Amino acid sequence: MKLGDLFSEEYLEKLGFSNKNSMGRKMVADVIENDNVEIDLKVISKRLQESKDGKKFLLLTLADKTGELRAVDWYNAGENDSKIKINSIVRIKGRASVYSDKLQIAIDKDRDAIMILKEGEYDPNLFLSITKKDVSIMYGEFQNMLSNVSNKEVRELLNFPFQDEKFVESFLIAPAAIIVHHAYKGGLLEHTLGVMKLCVEMAKLYPDVNMDILVAGAAFHDLGKIKEYEIKPYGIERTTDGELIGHIVLGVEMVREWSRKIPGLSSNSLQHIEHLILSHHGEIELGSPTIPKTTEAIILHSADDLDSKMGQIMALKEKKSENDWSDYDRYLGRKIKLNWENEE
Repeated sequence: MKLGDLFSEEYLEKLGFSNKNSMGRKMVADVIENDNVEIDLKVISKRLQESKDGKKFLLLTLADKTGELRAVDWYNAGENDSKIKINSIVRIKGRASVYSDKLQIAIDKDRDAIMILKEGEYDPNLFLSITKKDVSIMYGEFQNMLSNVSNKEVRELLNFPFQDEKFVESFLIAPAAIIVHHAYKGGLLEHTLGVMKLCVEMAKLYPDVNMDILVAGAAFHDLGKIKEYEIKPYGIERTTDGELIGHIVLGVEMVREWSRKIPGLSSNSLQHIEHLILSHHGEIELGSPTIPKTTEAIILHSADDLDSKMGQIMALKEKKSENDWSDYDRYLGRKIKLNWENEE
């Protein structure tokens, strides 16, 4: 079977790997100044405020997968504030203008200028981004790397969860985050494969690296995110398990449960794989219960950090800003140089 033939187009479309805007709605990226718009957006934040002359207005931050914009309701502020919730999907009518160098929609005065939409009344593809890479090829590469693990018991452990079709589907669609990096459907597969490839290449530079353990740790390091996040029609949310336990501990629990099905797996191998999962964030302050204390753990942390940062940078570049520099990014802790073409 060719790597690109693992899944049919129909199967991938069933899982939601489609960029079709089935209802033909306008998106944030389509809005221009002086546009009269009718657009479906998700409520990111809302704030009821009062102007200097005592008039109340509702300030909304709204988004779809192509970007964010602000909207202001001067006419039905109190009423709309009471009925709109964070993550509500609303259809708004208004006129777009530029305020403080950013697009803003002045909502019409009609009472139906803001309508709350129910599931089925809007297109989920407006709000959930998907990986731009071929899922079949990525999963084929992932499986190929698992099959190259030489230790029989470690290979059996790696293959065990992927014999379950439902688990495979969960892995394929899972995001790697809500907002930071690879925060889209298919993001976990893309990030995991990227980390695995980096680990293999880095390990070639150093002697005595246990490649089987390193590949296993890389493959499993973020699998807890399958339980940490859930995909809703309006986007990605953290589950109760995600909030209370977190993907690192969830991942270790999953691997330990699978290991009980592999009687020949040594306790040393299992402990080392668990250490890689537990330490992959690199610092206790960054959420790891322990810091990397083996060669393999240090390589995995470095690969995870690099792939996540590159994912964030690629997302900044995809915004196609005409500026040479991005805005300050609080997750990267810096601005990023985006364009060199304008340099003389």
